[in-house]
Amino acid sequence: MKLVIKHCLTITLLAFTFASCRDTVTSSIPDYPVYLELNMATAPYTTFLNSYDHYFYFKSSTGLSASSRIGYGGIIICTGFDGGYYAFDMSCPYEAKQTVRVYPNDSGEAVCEKCGSVFMLGYGIGDPQSGPAKETLKRYRVTLSGYMLYVTLQ
Repeated sequence: MKLVIKHCLTITLLAFTFASCRDTVTSSIPDYPVYLELNMATAPYTTFLNSYDHYFYFKSSTGLSASSRIGYGGIIICTGFDGGYYAFDMSCPYEAKQTVRVYPNDSGEAVCEKCGSVFMLGYGIGDPQSGPAKETLKRYRVTLSGYMLYVTLQ
């Protein structure tokens, strides 16, 4: 009898463990089309090459190619402290509104203009450091091919 109970508990525990595992994180920021390509060999993006703690942000597609899509609230593209390339949606996940954005500062962070939440960009995670936000910034995929940098939806 003890063996049967032990097996039942083990199976139940395993079922809960596997049911709780997820590969994707659900964001409060909805999925919107994302496609951006930047030629790193041309100004002003040449500052991104072999750099760290630099950023560009795009609140609208004005001046970008017709195929460009900038997500829900815009895109921040940055080079992290490790020299890697990272991209995040500019919408604050706490406010979850298209018009309430975070803006990068000179410390490798982004700050929400409304709630004041601060998010760390420099390590490529977008995790909240202070303020009411508990969720990370919505992250986008960044690929470098030659001198072309591509930003797409995960």
